[in-house]
Amino acid sequence: MDVRPITEAELADWNRALNTGFLREPTPTQTVLDARRSQFVPGRLLGAFDNGLPHSRLRSSGGTPIVATYRSFAQELTAVGGKPVPADAVSNVTVTSTHRRRGLLTRMIAHDLAAAKDRGDVVATLIAAEYPIYGRYGFGPATWVAEWAIDVPRTGLDPRSSGPEDGGRIDLVDGEDVRKLGPDLHERLRRAQPGAVSRDELWWKADTGVVSLLGSPWTEPFYAVYRSASGEVEGMVSYTVDDRWGDAKQPLNTASVKWLMAVTPAAERALWRHLCSIDWVVTVKSGPRAPDDLLPFFLPDPRAARITSQADWLWVRILDVVRAMEARTYGGQGSLVLEVADRDGLTGGRYRLTASAEGASCAATTESADLTLDVGELATLWLGDESAVRLAALGRVREERAGAAREADALLRTSRRPWCPDMF
Repeated sequence: MDVRPITEAELADWNRALNTGFLREPTPTQTVLDARRSQFVPGRLLGAFDNGLPHSRLRSSGGTPIVATYRSFAQELTAVGGKPVPADAVSNVTVTSTHRRRGLLTRMIAHDLAAAKDRGDVVATLIAAEYPIYGRYGFGPATWVAEWAIDVPRTGLDPRSSGPEDGGRIDLVDGEDVRKLGPDLHERLRRAQPGAVSRDELWWKADTGVVSLLGSPWTEPFYAVYRSASGEVEGMVSYTVDDRWGDAKQPLNTASVKWLMAVTPAAERALWRHLCSIDWVVTVKSGPRAPDDLLPFFLPDPRAARITSQADWLWVRILDVVRAMEARTYGGQGSLVLEVADRDGLTGGRYRLTASAEGASCAATTESADLTLDVGELATLWLGDESAVRLAALGRVREERAGAAREADALLRTSRRPWCPDMF
């Protein structure tokens, strides 16, 4: 079997294999193929080709059947402190059920990560469908998400409230408004949110129904914008509402948030309260949020919001230890020698990290190590979410000098948890 970049002429077969791997209707529509062509970058879409298959429904154009898919694209990831670093975003990874356990993913990911390293990407990123897969390739879970369900009648909010109490206002808008206002608002958010990633024009078109990447019917959501008292756009939400009624004509409707972004706590509070004030809505589902989201405490009774899901989200693979460690800021002052193991040989070695509020330097050294860890564990620590002390207790970080893990936490951990608002 060959693993190589596909040509644009092979895109239909590649998309058929992608749909098959994700258990979707195999044959892509022309609309989906048109959208996929806009994502086509030579060398960034990979396929595994089975030359031994005489006939397969995975082949529609007469070429060799594609039995595994992989796509990467250029992305920026916000490090602690707000600096964006170039990232190799990994997506659309599938292996057809008939071709598992043959090393196809290993070959595709090795090809892509080597190319990303050569391009100068600092990290690779992905959202893992299954937990056990990507740790084998040096990725570590770097952000987590939680989802809440709000029991609106229990919130204690005044149902007679007519809008924000801070002088701001909320307006319902349409998709065209979102495409105009959303990108700038998102840029402001991601520059301040460690773990956030960039969005391109196609993201906004897909989210507002202009293009379709999945082929499934698109349901137009509601969009609401929060403007401050000065008229500046500081928040936006996209949500859908179902249509359920109980006995005696009692409304049982649920508002499901697709995404909510805000650059101020006032905007965030106003948008959640708007959702909880919609007539007939008795439940609000938050969608994926940061695990330490302020949402419950915007409500008079925080117990009205219960967590319904909590899981790993963004996984990071460090490709350049020096640039990654120097890109972020640090909460304290100190110095550590890190022994970083990388069995794939893309990065790794022994480094001295010296950090303070003024900046950081990271350089190779021959000094004795303070901490020994795998490159995946370093990724887990890099965005500030995990504790080196916890990882040491789990046997995933080894202290070579007593107290080094606690010192690492003082340097690396952040006051608020990192969060990636996007699925890709």
